[in-house]
Parts: sequence; C-alpha cells; structure tokens
Amino acid sequence: MPAATPEDQTPGHPLPELGFYGLAGHSATPRDLIGEVAHAERLGLGAVFLSERFNTKDAAVLTGAAVAAGERLGIATAATNHNTRHPLVTANMATTAHRMSEGRFTLGLGRGFDPLFDVMNLPRVTSARMADAIGIYRALWRGEALIGHDGPAGTFPYLSLDPTFDEDIPVALVAIGPRTLEFAGRVADAVVLHTFMTDDALARSVEIVKNAAADAGRDPSSVRVWSVLAVVGDWIDEAAAQRKLIGRLASYLQGYGDVLAAANRWDSAALTAFREDELVRSFTGAIDAVATPEQLAQVAELLPGEWLAASATGTAAQCCARISDQFDHGADSVILHGATPRELEPVLPAWRTVRDARRFDTLPRNPGRSRRRM
Repeated sequence: MPAATPEDQTPGHPLPELGFYGLAGHSATPRDLIGEVAHAERLGLGAVFLSERFNTKDAAVLTGAAVAAGERLGIATAATNHNTRHPLVTANMATTAHRMSEGRFTLGLGRGFDPLFDVMNLPRVTSARMADAIGIYRALWRGEALIGHDGPAGTFPYLSLDPTFDEDIPVALVAIGPRTLEFAGRVADAVVLHTFMTDDALARSVEIVKNAAADAGRDPSSVRVWSVLAVVGDWIDEAAAQRKLIGRLASYLQGYGDVLAAANRWDSAALTAFREDELVRSFTGAIDAVATPEQLAQVAELLPGEWLAASATGTAAQCCARISDQFDHGADSVILHGATPRELEPVLPAWRTVRDARRFDTLPRNPGRSRRRM
C-alpha cells in the first residue's frame, strides 16, 4: 500500500475502513459500551457493530447508547433477527436510530439459530421471509402504507409509520454460506462475513456477493463487504488471549461448525473429531464462556493450526499485515473482532503508517454505504 501522509498518521484521523464489535463476547455490564464508543472515536475507528443476545445485549438499547455516546462513529446491528420483533417495531427502531445518528445507522439482520426460534415458538428465518421483511421496512421508510399485506414474513392488515417519511436506511446482512451470500448480493446494501474465514474463503465470499449483485442488475461496488478478523495481539493477557482465540473458535464450531467448515473447505473429519471429544461434549455452554484456562489448552490440541491461523495474532505489525490481507482478498472494510478499542490501541498507529488513504478516506461513516452521498 502507498505510504501514509503525516495527516493520516494523526491519532484520531478517521479510519472508516475499520470497525469493531461493541461489548465483544459475553458481557454482563452493557454500560461499558458507552466508554467503548467514546474511546473508539478518539482512536479514529470507523464503525461499531452491535450483536444481539437474549441476556444483556438488546440491539435497540445498545444502538441508542452508541448514538448518544458518539458523534462520528458509524453504527450497525450485526445482527438482530427480523422475526423477533413486529416489522412496524423494527422499522420504527431503525428510523429513530437513523434520525438520532444523523444518518450513521445501518440495520443489520441475520438468520439466527433455528433451535432457539423453535423454543421461542417463532418461525424459522428463510431468505423469502427475510426478503419480505426488508421489503416491508423499505416501504415504510418511504412513507408508504401497506394494506392487507400477506407474504412470507406474515399477514398484516395495515402497516404505516408516517406518510411524510422518505428515509434512506441501509440494510446489512450477516452471511456465511453461499446461498445467503447470493441472497445478500441481491438485496442488501452491505454484507458482514464471519470470523475465522480463511483468505481463500473470503475471496470466494466476496466474489459470490458481487456476482449476485451484478446478476440482479445492481452495481457490485454498491454492496460493501465487511470481513471479520479476530485480532488477538501479543500484548493481550495470555488467559484472555486463549479465550478470545481458542475459546471463540471452539464455540463457533459447537454451534454451527458445519457451515463454517464448509465455507473454509476444512476437513470434516477433523470437525467430527473435535465435536466427539469427551471434553468438548462435557461443556454445557459456550466454550469461551465456561472453559478454564487448563481446558482451553486441551481444546487447542483438537484444533488444526490452519484453523486458528485465520486470525490476526502476534505483534502490531503482524496484525496489520493480516488486515492488509483482508483487503488484498476483496474486502471493502474490516471489523477487528473480539477486541475492545483499548485492546486495539497498538494496532491503529501501525495501521496508519501503511494504509492507502486515497482508497479509504472516501468511504462513508455509515457502515452500510459504499460511497459518500453528494
């Protein structure tokens, strides 16, 4: 990449190409997000992504906190699910966040987990249902009234927010598998990929998204693709690093290892051996939440080295090299995953010395937009 100019290396100079996850991992103290957003803005990070869990991580509440805590940072849910809220409630939430943030908000949606929806007595998420829901949101944001809507997302006698609305709110989709990636390329403004994707898997995913956009008659460059890169630098406490790297990958393999392994073309036999291991089978919760350091060391022996290598580790310079790899393999932007802004402090000055300002400084603050609005 071209050498950075002195202005680019100024602490706080915006880095719209980089984002982070608020309240990374498990958190019982959601108020921490307020400090994280303020710290991220001081460092110059471009966007905060907010995942939703049914404990202390409600997407709407976290979005409001992020809006209030910052003035510049882009904000996206990544992700909430369309089936857990009435479409009028979700459209209203997104409009409120859009106006409160003065256009910095993106509504990010995902498929979620079928077993969870089954016990909640909610319909499972399908592409048809998600497409219908997105169509409803966009119609409501345009000020339209829907009368007698009967579609895959549900039957609604009457839906309307405000006839004066003309809101342009980006929609992002979280995607791993090829069918969801194709769907995202057809309908979404942005796509958020997944942690622990190899460089080859990233390149294939970007190609699927962009080709699907072109096939749908859209400009492929209008769909902003975010890779998600686990950053676990050598300045992180060893026990925390184990949990962020080994524990997190192991937890993903517990929940939807088949999808992740297929995306990466990993050996299915190794995944089966991992899942059938006596220690892994003994965990009653997510490994990154319940395993001891001793157990994590044992789990590490079950994970092929190439699987863990799909991350950024080592010195700040080595982490920056892995960030560059993401752009070299087609990503438009990168979420630095599993690390708080404070834990990212050593990376950002190093990144400023190698980033291509001509390429990245034109990116908009809103993480769901690919280009600035005139």
